[in-house]
Amino acid sequence: MLVVTALGGNALLRRGQALTAVNQRENARVAARALARIVEAGHDLVVTHGNGPQVGLLALQGLSYKPDEVFPLDVMGAQTEGMIGYLIEQELENALGHSRTVATLLTQVRVDPRDPAFDKPTKFVGPVYDRSQAEEMADRYGWSIAQDGENWRRVVPSPAPKEIPDIKVIRQLLVHGTIVICAGGGGIPVIARPDGGLTGIEAVIDKDAASALLGETLGADVLLMLTDVDGVYRDFETGHAARIERMPVTEASSLDLPAGSMGPKVAAACRFASSGARWAGIGRLGEAFDILKGRAGTRIENDAP
Repeated sequence: MLVVTALGGNALLRRGQALTAVNQRENARVAARALARIVEAGHDLVVTHGNGPQVGLLALQGLSYKPDEVFPLDVMGAQTEGMIGYLIEQELENALGHSRTVATLLTQVRVDPRDPAFDKPTKFVGPVYDRSQAEEMADRYGWSIAQDGENWRRVVPSPAPKEIPDIKVIRQLLVHGTIVICAGGGGIPVIARPDGGLTGIEAVIDKDAASALLGETLGADVLLMLTDVDGVYRDFETGHAARIERMPVTEASSLDLPAGSMGPKVAAACRFASSGARWAGIGRLGEAFDILKGRAGTRIENDAP
């Protein structure tokens, strides 16, 4: 089977951890061990990952140096895609004993410049602040901010992914048995120019939405969205909370879920699973292989038999 795995932000940075190279490498090593089990079972693998904290850190570093020369979000996305891809690539090669080739691809993802998301930023990037700190940063740098749980963070536009121009390269690598790490952080956001060329744009694409599009386009059999919770819960944060082991797309799409966390994952799972004999799984990173085998997580599948 061809399995697309989308690593959540916890793959390189656990909640409350400092954003250091040591922490990110250790977490990449843990992620690689979990993914290696899928490969060792004989499956082909494509890996995507988040980059919100890393993009936010780059932006802050730029602001502290020369505020007028901060790189745009598409360029910072490319930088973090290379950095995170390098860590995962190396640790995955080590976990597999260098028995398979692994490649990281900087991946462009086309969006629509007329997407309404550009008028309403919603994607969290960077570190958390209390409200007064966030408001001070917003006044100083012209940010949009929003509440994220008990804290506040910067938010940026998150347009829907429309096309992956680099899909031919990914296919060529898969044909030769290469494990591909691509579309990191949702990919590098680009738009089409009138002459048909591409150019970057200030945005961050949702990783799960881009992963669903990637899986669809490649004709993948399974999409795994791996995070730090063990699945989708009914009546979450109540005394009646219960993990849902499997459900059809119609049921999943009707759930009322948090927009900033599980909501996008379930929406991406529904998109991927809604056609063909394919399904999506959501659960803990460390249980990736068990989710694939139906022993853990939440499985979302097509309503049709």
